[in-house]
Amino acid sequence: MKKSTLLIAFVLLVTSVVQAQVKKGDVLIKNATVITITNGTLENTDVLIRDGKIDKIGKSIKTPRGVEEVDATGKFVMPGILDAHSHIAGTSINEGTSQVTAEVTMEDVVNPMDVSIYRALAGGVTSIHLMHGSANVIGGQNETLKLRYGSTNPDDLRFEGAPRTIKFALGENPTRGGRARGIQPQSRMGVEAMLRNSFSEALVYKKKWDAYRKDKSSKKVAPEYNLRMETLVDILEGEILVHCHSYRADEIYMLLKVFSDFGIEKLTFQHANEAYKVAPELAEFGAGASVFADWWAYKLEVYYSTAYNAAILTKNGVNTSINSDSGELIRHLFHEAAKTQKYGQLSDNEALALITINPAKQLGIDHRVGSIEEGKDGDIAIFEGHPLSTYAIPVMTFVDGVKYFDRDNDVKDQRIYIDPESTIETVQIFDAHSQHRCMEDAEVVNFYDLFNNK
Repeated sequence: MKKSTLLIAFVLLVTSVVQAQVKKGDVLIKNATVITITNGTLENTDVLIRDGKIDKIGKSIKTPRGVEEVDATGKFVMPGILDAHSHIAGTSINEGTSQVTAEVTMEDVVNPMDVSIYRALAGGVTSIHLMHGSANVIGGQNETLKLRYGSTNPDDLRFEGAPRTIKFALGENPTRGGRARGIQPQSRMGVEAMLRNSFSEALVYKKKWDAYRKDKSSKKVAPEYNLRMETLVDILEGEILVHCHSYRADEIYMLLKVFSDFGIEKLTFQHANEAYKVAPELAEFGAGASVFADWWAYKLEVYYSTAYNAAILTKNGVNTSINSDSGELIRHLFHEAAKTQKYGQLSDNEALALITINPAKQLGIDHRVGSIEEGKDGDIAIFEGHPLSTYAIPVMTFVDGVKYFDRDNDVKDQRIYIDPESTIETVQIFDAHSQHRCMEDAEVVNFYDLFNNK
């Protein structure tokens, strides 16, 4: 048997073992209004999930023996929500020892016991993109997770088969880090130079290894192995999707030019508050944008934005999603999506696509999740009231057909104190300042030093 065949067999074996450890459920959801996203809205419809997959969609489906039945009469069923930019379930966020840290990965710091996972499930969220921070130009690799809350094994949360992704960052965050350490970059031109230099070095590294592999000599000596360079080469070869922290239109356009020069095609801009200014250019490139609904003015480079950003991008043909970047906003991304109907008059389907199929495409997992279709994963959210209504209430959330949130029956999971009989008077459940994690673990200059050119 050839080595390549053996390798493929080994990978399939490992994959099957990992998948076998993940719980898969069976459930029949009856008489719901099913918002499929890709095939319209279906009234009085059933959805049957078997072994974690959507097996059948139709009317009057007979309940198979041993399968739980959920009466969803009067309720709305939609695909589980995806958050393309999150920092929950991570024990650390930034590796700030260098402006290029492509060798590190969030896979190593997943915290399956973070209670924020349960809170996200309570908002109908089933998958997140756990991202590295934005303290450096080329940060670490991200990890796409399924919110299988309750496991103590970080590997159980991994979205098996999801493409690799990596975090880049432009603008104030990496330049503040450069100023703090007295290293490049300290300006936006330094950011571009660092990007071009890094990819140029990766091409040299690749050339050495290509020559080594072609060399038939028994005395050949392998070049030094470098995981950072290996990762950059994978980006150049399209094996890793780039998600780039950005705000201003000029720097967004700059990165489009840099990637065009190096032949890199798989790119999504995160935040992208001024993306609407370059929407046609983004559409022509094929880049995505993952934005806030109406959040800006929290630092200088974010003062120019509009609540119409997502709608303008959508109407220009840019694959757009709305993300949270927050342990609080993630609980009501359906409300964030609904804002695009006030600011941009998007249709119901266009608005809900911003938090379902569109982020799934940006993460390369749209063949598995993001819509309700036979054969896709049984990741489902059930709402009381239309999900775009101000009064919508998520009542159940399923991942792989397994129920991880049940508003009526999770009393013990929803308590604040160990004693479920304890009562509380006043509780602050969210502090916006302490929840902002994009620059966590990174030593940076403060605003006084920044404006005094220190």
